[in-house]
Amino acid sequence: MTGKERIIKTLKRERTDRVPCFEWEIDKKVTEVLSPGKSTAEFIISEGLDAICVDLNYRSEAIGEGLYRDEWGIVKKDTGEAHTFPLYGPIRVPSDLTAYIPPDPGEPERYRTLGETLAKYGHSAAVILHLNDVWSIPSRLMRFEDFIMNIIDEPAFISDIVNMAVDVNIGMAKEAARRGVEIIYTGDDYAYNSGPMCSPQHFREIFAKPLKRCVSAYKELGLYVIKHTDGFIMPILDYILDAGFDCLDPIDPIAGMSLAYMKKTFGERIALKGNVDCARTLAMGIEEETRVETRRCLEIGAPGGGYILSSSNTIHSSVRPENYAAMLETWREYGNYS
Repeated sequence: MTGKERIIKTLKRERTDRVPCFEWEIDKKVTEVLSPGKSTAEFIISEGLDAICVDLNYRSEAIGEGLYRDEWGIVKKDTGEAHTFPLYGPIRVPSDLTAYIPPDPGEPERYRTLGETLAKYGHSAAVILHLNDVWSIPSRLMRFEDFIMNIIDEPAFISDIVNMAVDVNIGMAKEAARRGVEIIYTGDDYAYNSGPMCSPQHFREIFAKPLKRCVSAYKELGLYVIKHTDGFIMPILDYILDAGFDCLDPIDPIAGMSLAYMKKTFGERIALKGNVDCARTLAMGIEEETRVETRRCLEIGAPGGGYILSSSNTIHSSVRPENYAAMLETWREYGNYS
């Protein structure tokens, strides 16, 4: 069974030969210790992981002092890590949205990395594309504090931004599906450790309907859709489940989310991915602690299928390479279905 076949069966909550395993990102600082000289994709294939995740290619221009502006017009600061930090965007008032021109979904260059990855690895590994749904792009098209206040003061304005972003991402999903993509994930985080970034009422009134529209459009294209969101999402979980995602990630342990509860309560409705703690265990623990936690995740998530083993977010630069190696060793030892 190939990695792609294994993941698709898991997203359909069917049993496979073994629990699939992959990460949204694996930092080069980690892979270079474990497999010097290999690219991230080469590391993934050599370790027998089941998927390679790809981002779209957006043009970016340097505007000085470590700042960059991408095609959405979002200004970001270089952090020295894999991700830049978003600061503000081009939209402040409704008239800005009227004049705004978003990225063109039909731009061929946007799919260059995706096409190269599909051609080289798509016959065996799942090539999973990162798109967005209703939160990340809208919340970065203006200063975040303004976005939150406008949810309360100008909900129609925020709704217009959300629906514009959804339309663009649906256009990109059409292009990706035409190129052979079968699985996407949306990386929009909705919550802090303490709870959602907006009230459940506002999420229902502003975000729930376009979220369902977005996921439905993706699935109408024949795509499987995985939802990633950190934080304590229980107050808005019904809206996430109702949107129709195939899988939910990462069941955030530092936010008090319980993999056991989610598996018992929702495991027949949605596949689950996660959740070896990358903030504490993988970053600050020892190898034996990693093995114990990895085995616990497998014992909880694997029965009956519908489970993907991964960290609780990504294998970031502070993860101890020996702990990630211990996680993978434990997965290989205990991740097979009898």
